[in-house]
Order: sequence, then structure tokens, then C-alpha cells
Amino acid sequence: MASTETETADAGMRKISIGKVVINIGVGKSGEAVERARKVLEQITSQKPSARKAKKSIRDFGTHQGEPIGLVVTTRGQQRCKELITRLLIAREKKMNSSSFDERGSVSFGLKEHIEIPGIRYDPEIGIWGMNVSVLLERPGYRVSRRLRKSNSVGKSHVVTKEEAMEFFKREFEVTIE
Repeated sequence: MASTETETADAGMRKISIGKVVINIGVGKSGEAVERARKVLEQITSQKPSARKAKKSIRDFGTHQGEPIGLVVTTRGQQRCKELITRLLIAREKKMNSSSFDERGSVSFGLKEHIEIPGIRYDPEIGIWGMNVSVLLERPGYRVSRRLRKSNSVGKSHVVTKEEAMEFFKREFEVTIE
């Protein structure tokens, strides 16, 4: 009887879930372009994006240290993340490369045009923007590595593998992996 309870508890701890979804737009220059990209990210996620500043000045690109040259939005929460990923994968026709998956359960892919996302319309004032999307998959207990007090590393057997991440995307989002 005890072994069945242990197996049930283990199955709960082995369940893979979405930790967060990060969407990044690298604008490359500051000013009006950053504001247009900000509107795009707000349309897609209904969240306020955070600006990323240039680390150093590059004369050839016309960027100066400290200028905002990119935007990023982090979305958390199972339901919101699933809805967002579903919309983003429809824009990719639910196809992904196996090289999009890494050895620790993270998935990254890009979109060339934001207007391919369902529910987003083309606005000539904003233009067309591409973006990078990163999805972090995790299991219960990953908080151990992030907490402030008594933090510790996640055990090797508990880390989400590339194969498990691929199976999760096939099962949850009906993705074909090439």
C-alpha cells in the first residue's frame, strides 16, 4: 500500500509545467522605434514591457551607453502562458525544430512578423516586428534553486530533459517537431 502512495506522490512531483514565457524584441536603436515595439508587446501580452539598455556605445550602430535598445516581457502563470504559447505557435503553424530545445527544458523560437499572431492586426504606424520567445519548463520543487534562504541546486534526475520537453510540447500544444 505504501508503494502506491509513493508512486502517486512521485508522479505529482514529476509533472512538467510552464515556469515562464519571455518575449524579447531587440530594436537596436532608441527613440520612436522602441515606443512602437512597446505597443506591439502590449498588444500581444497585455502587460507593460521592460526596456533593456545598451551596455556600451557603438558608434557604427549609433547607440550610446544607457539608451534603451530592446524590450522584454515576462509572463507567468499556467493559464496565461498556455494561451500565449498557443497563439505564438499558431503563427509558426505549430512546427518547431528539435534544435529549439536545450538540455535543461528550455525552449526558444523566433517569429519574423508579429502580424502572423492571431488577433493582431497590421498597423502602418507601428510597422512589422520580429521577436524571440523563450519558454522555461520546470517541475515542482524548482523553487529550491531560486529561494533566498537555504537555496540549493535541483537534482540531476529532477531536471527536465530535452526529450521530456519535446514530448510536453507535442502533448500540450500538438506541435510537430522536425
